[in-house]
Amino acid sequence: MNRPVPNSNEPLSLPATADHSVRNSDSAQFQLQGPFSRSLGDRSMFSGDLPHVALLRSLLNPFVILASLGACLAWYHEPLSGHYLMLAVLSFFVSSQLFDRVDLFRLRPGELLVRAARDVLFAWPLTVAIVGFIIYATNYKQIYDTNVLMAWFLFTPIPIVVAHLAVHFLLRVLSRGATSQKRVVVIGASRLGKRIVDTITSDPLLGVTMLGFFDDRHPRRLPDPAPYKVHGGIDEVPCFVRENNVNLVFISLPMVAQPRILKLLDELRDTTASIYFLPDIFAFDLIQARFDEIDGMPLVAVCETPYSGVNGALKRGFDIAFTLAALAVLLPLMALIAVGVKFSSPGPTIFKQRRYGMDGREILVYKFRTMTVQEDGSVVRQATKNDRRVTPFGAFLRKTSLDELPQLFNVLAGSMSIVGPRPHAVAHNEQYRTMIKGYMLRHKVRPGITGWAQVNGFRGETDTIDKMKARVEHDLHYLRNWSLSLDLWVIVKTFVVLFRDKAAY
Repeated sequence: MNRPVPNSNEPLSLPATADHSVRNSDSAQFQLQGPFSRSLGDRSMFSGDLPHVALLRSLLNPFVILASLGACLAWYHEPLSGHYLMLAVLSFFVSSQLFDRVDLFRLRPGELLVRAARDVLFAWPLTVAIVGFIIYATNYKQIYDTNVLMAWFLFTPIPIVVAHLAVHFLLRVLSRGATSQKRVVVIGASRLGKRIVDTITSDPLLGVTMLGFFDDRHPRRLPDPAPYKVHGGIDEVPCFVRENNVNLVFISLPMVAQPRILKLLDELRDTTASIYFLPDIFAFDLIQARFDEIDGMPLVAVCETPYSGVNGALKRGFDIAFTLAALAVLLPLMALIAVGVKFSSPGPTIFKQRRYGMDGREILVYKFRTMTVQEDGSVVRQATKNDRRVTPFGAFLRKTSLDELPQLFNVLAGSMSIVGPRPHAVAHNEQYRTMIKGYMLRHKVRPGITGWAQVNGFRGETDTIDKMKARVEHDLHYLRNWSLSLDLWVIVKTFVVLFRDKAAY
């Protein structure tokens, strides 16, 4: 259940048989998981992938981790005794699971370093935490050298990132000379058909050879499919597939062509080609779309929260753990800020404002008061540069975002998250929901103290509709591509932005 499909920036491959399913990825490629693992991004869709790619993808991270442990043992002259072998085996299996999503082979070279650092710095601390907990719980901590463990924990991310950079380059060189290529035809020279061709032919790791298109339309009505030939009509497909040993058939016909699609599928049963149907559902603004079923009836969710099932528990658990740790450190500072607000200007210490939360429900958001007014009516004027309503102490709090700290209690109460789209005043919501298409989709998740829009330059006043549109688009990008590693990346970037952002006042 809840088997996601690619986000709206990616083509969709829906298999014709029931043994395939797709899931969302926070990168610009296809990826799959679960018992129905078949997709373009997971490469296993092609009934066997390039062997060296499949092997390296599954074993690279665990083996680098074990090699790093061996290097640390050698550095401290520790023998590879039984308890270290047990640690190696444990680390191998734990890292195999946690690094399963760290798949960097599909990225463009310019994206690789940042994504490698982000994903590795997410998966490796979790591996360390789980392995460390097991060592502590089983009372084996006395038999391990502390220097070896600390060096291993701190040093390992470097060789993992370096290994991915090297293997990324090596695989692309090797794959260009591969002789085992999958032969592909596409039924329907449509926009989506050309898009899938551009995707699979631009990546040598997929190991495909594009043979051409088939389409019933008159040549004058066809878009230019260059550099690939249109071999003929749909009736000619089965014969061509048999005679040319075609391995993959992508059907890119509109859904109204169901009779032709069913006839074609029936005729292709006499071949060994794998068949994939590309439904043109990208007219919708897909948010965490996924394949689902109810009592055996297939469903396609086109707009859904990313926090479903286990993801929801992970997100909430992370929010609670991070908030409790932050409050343990920040409570004394918050007490000092409360005193400063109280004595710097008349009025309450905490400002409460109605905002929309998850599913559009109204919530009360807490902030340290930074203004001489407390607007929460049908009209709320955004703070502007040199705004006279902002107190001197409030200006400092707004510049450093310290006024947002009481929202940690919102997170504990479950009305907000650490990372998510920033909540707007109810008055602003009612204004912009009629002006910006898809505005309310940002309420499919809990609002956040910080967000993807804020760390990408859209923090503070939005004095034009274009700025608000850009903020909303960043929020929707976050929804489409959510992962815990992305949340951690946003938190890291938040601290960087706080020291150099000039847009908050």
